[in-house]
Amino acid sequence: MKVYPVVMCGGSGSRLWPASRRDRPKQFLPLVEERSTFESTLARLRNIVGAQRPLVICGPAHAGWVRRMAADQPVEILIEPEPRDSAAAVAAAAAWVATRDPEGVLAISPADHHIPDPDAFCRAIEIAARAAESGGVITLGIRPSGPSSAYGYIAPGVGVAGDVRAVKRFIEKPPAKVARACVDAGHLWNSGNFIGRADILLKEFRTYAPAILRAAESAVADSVETPAGWRLGDAFLSAPKTSFDYAVMEKTGRALVLPVGFRWSDLGAWDAVLAVSRKDSRGNATKGPARLVDTQRSLVRLSDDAPIVTLLGLSDIAVVGDGRNLLLCSLSASQGVKSVADEVVAATPGERLDAFCDELDLWLRTAALPLWWTVGADPQDGGYVDMIDQSGRPVGGAKRARVQARQSFVYAEAARLGLPGDWTEAAAWGLEYLRRRYSRADGLYRTLVDANGAPLNDHAYLYDQAFVLLALASASRISPEPRAALRAAEDLLDGVVRHMAHPAGGFRESGAHPFQANAHMHLLEAALAWIDAGGGERWLTLASELVNLALDRFIDHEGAFLREFFKGDWSPAVGADRGLVEPGHQLEWSWLLSRWDDLVGDSRAMAASRALYEAGRLGLDSSRGVLVDELDDLRSIRSGRARLWPQTEHLRAALVMARRAPHDPQHLAQAADAADAIRAYLDTPVRGLWRDKLLADGRFVEEPAPASSLYHIMGAFSALTQWRSERGRALAQEGQVYRAAE
Repeated sequence: MKVYPVVMCGGSGSRLWPASRRDRPKQFLPLVEERSTFESTLARLRNIVGAQRPLVICGPAHAGWVRRMAADQPVEILIEPEPRDSAAAVAAAAAWVATRDPEGVLAISPADHHIPDPDAFCRAIEIAARAAESGGVITLGIRPSGPSSAYGYIAPGVGVAGDVRAVKRFIEKPPAKVARACVDAGHLWNSGNFIGRADILLKEFRTYAPAILRAAESAVADSVETPAGWRLGDAFLSAPKTSFDYAVMEKTGRALVLPVGFRWSDLGAWDAVLAVSRKDSRGNATKGPARLVDTQRSLVRLSDDAPIVTLLGLSDIAVVGDGRNLLLCSLSASQGVKSVADEVVAATPGERLDAFCDELDLWLRTAALPLWWTVGADPQDGGYVDMIDQSGRPVGGAKRARVQARQSFVYAEAARLGLPGDWTEAAAWGLEYLRRRYSRADGLYRTLVDANGAPLNDHAYLYDQAFVLLALASASRISPEPRAALRAAEDLLDGVVRHMAHPAGGFRESGAHPFQANAHMHLLEAALAWIDAGGGERWLTLASELVNLALDRFIDHEGAFLREFFKGDWSPAVGADRGLVEPGHQLEWSWLLSRWDDLVGDSRAMAASRALYEAGRLGLDSSRGVLVDELDDLRSIRSGRARLWPQTEHLRAALVMARRAPHDPQHLAQAADAADAIRAYLDTPVRGLWRDKLLADGRFVEEPAPASSLYHIMGAFSALTQWRSERGRALAQEGQVYRAAE
């Protein structure tokens, strides 16, 4: 007999707030053991006799957690486009298994339960699986240790086979009096574990919940493999949102229950966590910087960076902190934490993005743009400095061409967006310095000059030329003489083609990595900017060539991610360079390919855009809420450091995905989470600066703010203003009046 373990990994985990959050719900936390309940669940299910590869069902925000925690054991991952409750998840799992083994037995188990006796659990599943082979749909009923209003109950009926009994009825979580009566009557706690054959489950759905079955079967048939797992088709979104108990178990005549006596907890509230935790002699369970004096029967759980908390003369309370939020509650009231958490996080993703857009607008207008135009502009030789230290002083030294081009782009964008200030002059300041200090006789731009403007490195990098082209495109849109900027850009592009074109297609970069994707990415960005600026057919042709090079060569279609470095024939590089995957670049390419699809309707590019978005989000470290700098081509973290710029690209790409799939709230929520991450980097003593690097231990590197990051921040702000404008138009079309949050 083949048993297919199914791990239900959905849920927001708000009952264990603030330790459990939307981006890292309780199943991924080590609540009781050293490992998470998800890891413990996987380990238990693998020991079932006849167990096949586990199937994990989760949402897009949690696929990265699943893949990392299951890295050393193969699993199949089904990603729900959005949560539709347990009935749709069970139906999708049954449809998935049925395509491989129609009579295979599913053992469906929540990911967030605590079961300290895995052997007893496995024996129970094996007994239930034999009953399922005969056509029953079995649930495990826990013999209660006492009355509880936190659990639903099952009234068992007559015996069917061995210990397996029929189900008389299901009872929703009852009040205390009814719970006592349920225990006295021999009723069992409903554990939420279900065992049934795939074909039988589908038959019962067809009889009692046909709309759910249609949605699930279509979603499985249209599923697409991504780096994160198999994403169910959008038909899943049409499934009625209801529980498996209500949709099937309370109606079917096949419902059976196996009474079991092993210890079990759904860890549904902080009192439940304390009950199964290791405790000191006074009944306290403590984790983190806490000191307990004359305190008993209490739970303290604090993040390592929290201040020391002292409890004096207290009993029966929970103290839980995650570094940003602190919960103090009576353990008897812990069932009510969910409602408090829902109020705290009640702001919709759209409201959160509106608020961040306003914050960023104010920060740019009153701090960043004025600071980098006054302190950041070099009054002696011209141009812009590469860095400003965290006390607000310019850092002298060499000046990179890309910084001059990026700052010119930033100020031209600020002028285009109507931000108040002399930003047209600021853009011209950088472009004039580029022309005067960086231009070479062959029409290209050198990469580096010293503080006085003398050449330090005369090499011309494709990367730098791309940013000069981008700055010229932005400048043309605010200039009274846009043709002058276009002529300069066309002359520069002539030089790029003449000196850098590669016979195998694309362009050759200077330096140690002549065949790379990154410089082409920014050249594509410049070409698209010139298309927007009305530059003409030449830029459309260039963009088309670059998109096709990316689709045909840069993207690894087997792995659905984009590589960074290549050999001269554009096959993947060898050695350490071959395995490098940068999440931020996956998201930048995702954004650019989506823009290309907007222009010409290229479905192949849009499919790649979606795949690269998922590939980029595999770099999300949900414990810090940030994208890390580097993965390897097996999607393991290669560097836990997290720079600012990938967070801005996450926001921009998420907004694109949200526009493409307005019915999917996950993308807008992901954009809002990216905004939260950016906010932390901008929290500096001198407003208008930023931190660039967040280490794996949660500390920012103490160093000057690099000017080059302002380009990424402005890109995120432009994307936010576009999102807000499109959102306003959509609301107006529905007859509503849109006002930005103040």
